[in-house]
Amino acid sequence: MKKKLEQIKENALKEINALGGLKELDEVRVKYLGKTGELTTILRGMKDVPAEDRREIGSLANTVRESIETALSNKWADLENAQLLADMEKEKVDITLPSTGTKKGSLHPLTRFNNKFMEICVEMGFTVIQGPEVETDYYNFEALNVPKNHPARDMQDSFYITDNILMRTQTSNMQIRAMEKMKPPFKVVCPGRVYRNDSDSSHSPIFNQFEALVIDENIGLKDLMFMIKEILKKLYGEDIKIRVRPSYFPFTEPSIEIDATCQMCQGKGCNLCKGTGFSEFFAAGVVNPKVLEMSGIDSKKYSGFAFGPGIDRSVMVTNKIPNIKYLFRNDMRFLKQMR
Repeated sequence: MKKKLEQIKENALKEINALGGLKELDEVRVKYLGKTGELTTILRGMKDVPAEDRREIGSLANTVRESIETALSNKWADLENAQLLADMEKEKVDITLPSTGTKKGSLHPLTRFNNKFMEICVEMGFTVIQGPEVETDYYNFEALNVPKNHPARDMQDSFYITDNILMRTQTSNMQIRAMEKMKPPFKVVCPGRVYRNDSDSSHSPIFNQFEALVIDENIGLKDLMFMIKEILKKLYGEDIKIRVRPSYFPFTEPSIEIDATCQMCQGKGCNLCKGTGFSEFFAAGVVNPKVLEMSGIDSKKYSGFAFGPGIDRSVMVTNKIPNIKYLFRNDMRFLKQMR
């Protein structure tokens, strides 16, 4: 038994020292110390050793086990360190070499236009406010002079959550919230996402709007037109041409649509502007006195005007993007072109 234990120790240590991989090392461990390993098998036969020799043989067996375990542990550490050094050498970077350059990201075209428009408004004294995208029917429609069963509701196919809660169809809801909380005179602008059940090459169920509102004494359509002209000049340059069309919105009276030189064709005429040389940019109007009164503002003392562009359409026209869906697909090929 002693001779056999010594032979197992000698063979195990020799194999361990000769190994060059962690997998092979684990195989040797199983070979000698596993459930059916050579040393384990001998230890199971201790019952057959004479009683007077068991203590000596048992002590030798434990010494052999400890020697093998120590050798395995040391070899495992050596192999792991060797593997780590090899990996580090493979991944080593020569910091003296010239840089290969870094890939820089850029702002999304919607974000760039949004930031530019906000900067212009802030320079003109507007306060930027944010509001809820999940809105009540009251703030989204009724307080804007669009009561239930009003024909204007047919203009917007809305996403209702309950009979009284919906995804806002316009940022005009912030007109009411601002007028309820702020004391005139004030100027606010609210950028944000809005939702309508509409989808084609120039419409998306999710899109972005700006809503600008000015409340003061003795202001009207001429003040609105002056401000819109200044904003469009700052956005597109001094040569921008403007066209005004009468329109209808329940919350403004009178209501207008502002068209400007089509940025896709620079006024020459194209499919987007249907050959007119003008593209729709702003919906605007003088705040309806009914809306002022419902929001707690004296319509005999104060008046106001509101306007806002659809950001997505403006970005499409400016960047010659044929389909609004490109703005929401997160396609890296498209985004790289928009840098």
